[in-house]
Amino acid sequence: MPARADSFDLGGLRLSPGEARRLDLEVALGEFDFGDARYATPATVPVRLDVSRMVGGGYSLRLRFDSAISGPCVRCLEPAAPVTGVDVREVDQPGGGEELTSPYVEGDQLDLHAWAHDAFALALPAQVLCTPECLGLCPQCGANLNADPQHAHEAAPDSRWAKLRELNFE
Repeated sequence: MPARADSFDLGGLRLSPGEARRLDLEVALGEFDFGDARYATPATVPVRLDVSRMVGGGYSLRLRFDSAISGPCVRCLEPAAPVTGVDVREVDQPGGGEELTSPYVEGDQLDLHAWAHDAFALALPAQVLCTPECLGLCPQCGANLNADPQHAHEAAPDSRWAKLRELNFE
């Protein structure tokens, strides 16, 4: 069973320049808010962390994992739990400038929780759906169109012609 690590001591790996290590860990992603709805993730998610020591100091990092997020579907409000995959990289090279400085690495300490949380938030779809084909709710009566795809209402008369209905030809 992988060890839980919300932060990780990269220096503890004692990697020489050019050396790498692959680690299987678990991390908590936390909750996410979209609009007025709160979405939950599993308590911990198994992650794979690849750490490479670079020549001149610093680290090249790769984080990979899949996680579900559960909450209401934005179209039909039924429970949704889509799975999203994450595959991200970070580089932290001391003195390398802004492009080569990771906000998740401070010295030899990696903030794995913050990195995983941010990476998952960026990988999530724009809308959390119960299924990609979700039909949503009827805009007139609120019926779930997934339960009855043939659901329909008689078309309302065009209000631009309302005055003509007042004409009496008798």
